[in-house]
Amino acid sequence: MLEINITKTSRSRFAETDFDNLVFGKSISDHMFVADYKNGEWTDLRIEPYAPLIMNPANSTLHYGQSIFEGMKAYKNESGEILLFRADANQKRLNESAVRMCIPELPEEVFMEGLTTLLDLDRDWIPNKPGYSLYIRPFIFATDDYLGVKPSETYKFMIFTCPVGNYYSKPVSVKVEQYYSRAAEGGTGFAKAAGNYAGSLYPALMAQNQGYDQLLWTDAKTHENIEESGTMNVMFMINDTLITAPTNTGTILKGITRDSVIKLANEMGYVVQERFLKVTELEDVLKNGKLQEAFGTGTAATIAHIEKINIKGIDYALPEKPDYSFSHQVLKRLDDIKYGKVEDHRGWIIKV
Repeated sequence: MLEINITKTSRSRFAETDFDNLVFGKSISDHMFVADYKNGEWTDLRIEPYAPLIMNPANSTLHYGQSIFEGMKAYKNESGEILLFRADANQKRLNESAVRMCIPELPEEVFMEGLTTLLDLDRDWIPNKPGYSLYIRPFIFATDDYLGVKPSETYKFMIFTCPVGNYYSKPVSVKVEQYYSRAAEGGTGFAKAAGNYAGSLYPALMAQNQGYDQLLWTDAKTHENIEESGTMNVMFMINDTLITAPTNTGTILKGITRDSVIKLANEMGYVVQERFLKVTELEDVLKNGKLQEAFGTGTAATIAHIEKINIKGIDYALPEKPDYSFSHQVLKRLDDIKYGKVEDHRGWIIKV
């Protein structure tokens, strides 16, 4: 066991939090886990009250963007136990991002023990009603106070949490983006790096001003292949075949929910194709009514049903999905696993 110093808050915000009207990412739990990297090692592991940071204006993250993060959730089962969904996958992906962004890898025990200790301390913040969970944000950023373009020599790892409901409260409408690019081969698209999101905000805002919730990004080279959405991976069901973009180009985030859905689809007997769906192919199946369903997958969204797709200025409406559709079935299976309603025989659940 690691030595983690704990300083509890003197004034909890729990009583003043409206758990019936949660805005995603707004209500923050009482404590945060912190570790510092200096002299070649992660040290000074501690849990302290959630509070603002004091930062030097010359902090290298502010100028050169060495920052990565993860998104994950904790749930409560009917017995009040805390359940973590595939936290080991988040830890591995954090380190994959770290390597690409010249950030020192975080030892697994620091990630897991810091996380579970924090969750145990703030366990009351985990909602215990269907559709609700505790969102977890682990992140690392550079802390050198130096205006030089080079990797920082010091870093800070932190975890804070917030109780949340659904990220999307209704089906979403999306627009296929064929001018701006989110990621290119050889870049950082596969990493969960802060800069990836910063560069996507302007095109996404323009789409939102036109009435769309998100973009469907296409490849930077040709803009002919559907890659992913701004907050989630994307899947399409055509002729009872599940199609989703491959992650071997380095331009697409290796979504943990994406991977879980693929595994469940295989168990359910569906054919899964990890290939690029061309914009022209998507346009054709939309015109001919052959697109059975389209949806996004992600930690925040879980399964986000798509109700409208815009291609080259034309809106295509998708019919409402019946309860027996794949996306509804797989969402129920995921929720049953996450909330401990069925036996976990895949090793996806960690009990705190």
